[in-house]
Amino acid sequence: MNSLASSIFGPTRSLPFSLMLLLPLFVVSCQPESRGSTSDGPRQRILINDGWSYYKYGSPDEADSLFYDVRPPLEGVVEARVADAKPTEALELTEARKGLKPWIMPTANGFIRDTSKHYVRPEENPGADFPFVQSNFDDSEWEKVNLPHDWAIEGPFQTGSDPEVGGGMGRLPVNGVGWYRRKLDIPLSDEGKRIYLDVDGAMSYAMVWLNGSLVGGWPYGYNSWRLDLTPYIKVGTENQLAIRVDNPNHSARWYPGGGLYRDVWITKTQPVHVAQWGTFITTRNVSHQSAVVDLSVTVNNHLEHTAEVTLMTTIFALDNLGNAESKPAVAFSEMMAVVPSGQKTTVSGSVEIQNPHLWGPPPTQKPHLYMAETAVMMNGKVVDRYATRFGIRAVEFSPDEGVIINGERVYLKGVNQHHDLGALGAAFNLRAAERQLEILREMGCNAIRMAHNPPAPGLLELTDRMGFLVIDEIFDSWERKKTPHDFHLIFPDWWEADTRAFVRRDRNSPSVIMWSFGNEVGEQYTGDEGAEVARKVHQVVREEDPSRPTTIAMNFAKPDFPIAAIPDVIGLNYQGEGIRQEPEFEGTDRIRTAPQYEPFHERFPEKLIYSSETASALSSRGVYLFPVSEAVSAPVRDGRGGDSQLKHVSSYELHAVDFGSSPEKVFGSLERHPFVGGEFVWTGWDYLGEPTPYYEARSSYSGIIDLAGFKKDRFYLYQSHWRPDLPMVHILPHWNWKGREGLVTPVHVFTSGDEAELFLNGNSLGRKKKEPFRYRLRWDDVKYEPGILKVVAYKEGQIWAEAEKRTSGKAARIQISADRAELKSSGTDLSFITVTFSDQDGIPVPNASDLIEFSVEGPAELVATDNGDPTDMTAFHSASRKAFNGMVLAIVRPKAGMPGKIVVSAKVKGMEVASLVLYCE
Repeated sequence: MNSLASSIFGPTRSLPFSLMLLLPLFVVSCQPESRGSTSDGPRQRILINDGWSYYKYGSPDEADSLFYDVRPPLEGVVEARVADAKPTEALELTEARKGLKPWIMPTANGFIRDTSKHYVRPEENPGADFPFVQSNFDDSEWEKVNLPHDWAIEGPFQTGSDPEVGGGMGRLPVNGVGWYRRKLDIPLSDEGKRIYLDVDGAMSYAMVWLNGSLVGGWPYGYNSWRLDLTPYIKVGTENQLAIRVDNPNHSARWYPGGGLYRDVWITKTQPVHVAQWGTFITTRNVSHQSAVVDLSVTVNNHLEHTAEVTLMTTIFALDNLGNAESKPAVAFSEMMAVVPSGQKTTVSGSVEIQNPHLWGPPPTQKPHLYMAETAVMMNGKVVDRYATRFGIRAVEFSPDEGVIINGERVYLKGVNQHHDLGALGAAFNLRAAERQLEILREMGCNAIRMAHNPPAPGLLELTDRMGFLVIDEIFDSWERKKTPHDFHLIFPDWWEADTRAFVRRDRNSPSVIMWSFGNEVGEQYTGDEGAEVARKVHQVVREEDPSRPTTIAMNFAKPDFPIAAIPDVIGLNYQGEGIRQEPEFEGTDRIRTAPQYEPFHERFPEKLIYSSETASALSSRGVYLFPVSEAVSAPVRDGRGGDSQLKHVSSYELHAVDFGSSPEKVFGSLERHPFVGGEFVWTGWDYLGEPTPYYEARSSYSGIIDLAGFKKDRFYLYQSHWRPDLPMVHILPHWNWKGREGLVTPVHVFTSGDEAELFLNGNSLGRKKKEPFRYRLRWDDVKYEPGILKVVAYKEGQIWAEAEKRTSGKAARIQISADRAELKSSGTDLSFITVTFSDQDGIPVPNASDLIEFSVEGPAELVATDNGDPTDMTAFHSASRKAFNGMVLAIVRPKAGMPGKIVVSAKVKGMEVASLVLYCE
């Protein structure tokens, strides 16, 4: 190849000419303006997360009548639906009540291309007389909260066999209607400016009033959106902002959270300014020697006359801390634009940058970033400045070699991630998300699929900075429903606006390599009709960003289905390995599918194939059940890896959901099909809700890492496979088995070596070598005796790594440690504290279950505790929690603006208190 990329789909296949026109040869991405509040220059972006008053009705039945639209009745709802059950048709609605939808729909107009389809706002002002929107309403009795705020995460958990909110949505009170109120002080100096409300995410059906006037809203809880407050603002005085949020029950298959769960901003600009998400950067001719950077900028004009503007853009390299270097890397030539009154104009320019620092995934590449600063000049004055972070990289999608970045094949070692942050709920926190990514990277993960919704913008900032590859996903359902109140209710009205807003916001992120516009959608079942829905969404994605391919995740569609031909890249959920191929599923009405990598490759030889979901393996950290399966992969049943009384799944890591496979079955399938670009495991972390196979629980079993962030044995299985150059070996199970003396207790070993020798109390139990397409070493006939279990791993005949497990005595001491000892007094930084147990000789006690009480002294607060047990219904904000298999987590948050020493202590009855010191700068 003459440059780092010759085609977005690679050099080995030719593409139809029509598709070649759609897909440019090289890709550059950029990040929206900085996340931090900015107040210098003509543009101000102010974070308004503090000082909110919050109220939630006691039940949905008590709520006011200011609803968005009627919803179908809840009839015959099945809580524990099989995850791959067929979605069904939407219900016809006959109720005559009318909601506020006609006043909310105009918010979508900026994202609807055909202006003849724009919505006209009715003249009335519904809700104007409602007390909660009035400036003089007394909300002093309301709860005082800071954002991001998840109204459900404090609980309590709803236990029992017939809860209002079931296991699917986490058994937490996510449903209901809540209000948020806040004063906005708009000084006289803002006279003549445009004032915008920017919401990163509100769950869901958000509607906004300012000074008693209904401004607009956005139903989809995962998208970011903007409202123009200018017509309703009172300059020089306080303004009353009121936001109503309505989160229906049975609206998701997992825990959605509730409320204003992401950041909220006020943006102030001059009448002439860069539009929302108004820059877009791509490149051509990318190499290590040079790259051509193409920039488009959209400018809005809210003056009463035409504006003639000059745009000047300068590019700076960013250092490792995200600071711009003092010397520019390159500058664009001036761009001129004439913007009619009340309209917008897009102008474009190009520049060549020499010796660019390319963005790429570690460990073999570095995620270098740049910043483009655009100044908008009018009449010799700067009227706007807009900063765009971006990265230069070339990406190819080869049907035979997989994903190629900057000339290097990068195998996708990915995971799926839902949006909650465990005990913190859905409220986004940058440090908590960073911790998740750090632990995933330690495992060898290099890619994230955002399942199944747009992420918080801050998460993409992290993936950009850390160098993860991202599949950005928008919808879990289209017109057909998976739950009675999911997105299918609003898809017909909002699909275009949601899709365009999603792509426009994130298309400037270098970590995003593909757009996924559907996950296991019901339209797989509806032939040409479903394919037409796919085609229109695909087309909108391509219109907003022709530089990246589209994909959808298909768990049912076969190569000859019309929908399979629509996306640019083929994503398969579980189909690559085959679904329910075991004899016990013969004659059932469940999906049964033979392995599909080869059939899809034969039908679409010009397209890359990857596994968008693999495994869905299940386990409870530190729980080992007997007997142990002899199979490489098996479904979960009582006595076969599962225990419905305990509601736990064995950590021998051999079991999966009925439609899934063990990690090792997936590894073998992928290695037999080297043209597949890689996998995204379901899931990286456990998540709230969807607790298959035991819906009496609160959280999932599918994570490689548990809800508290503690590594399951499966972590080391993936690490051994994904990081072959890392010397490591891991033994399971633990070796505390009082009562099993003399009984067969299989010992399994995960290692990046190629063979290992196992010792019990100094006696060799044999040296074993990995067989082809086998990824663990098994000693299945070991009889338990207390003592020391040791393994020595070898690679190419040399000692590679060692590990051991010891039988411990009774828990006598606790150890306390923190992920970081130095914190920032930002009010959002976090320290994750781990408590473990040992006996009087210092040997770890892996099955301790003692109750731990936490306390915090100094300028900080205890935010939450957890232990990773899916069945633990103790509220997350509790300061006391039982250990689950020897581990407990506490999350501590320093108070804003209050530096100093923080002492965190853990107390267990009958043991010495353990403490540690944190320092807040």
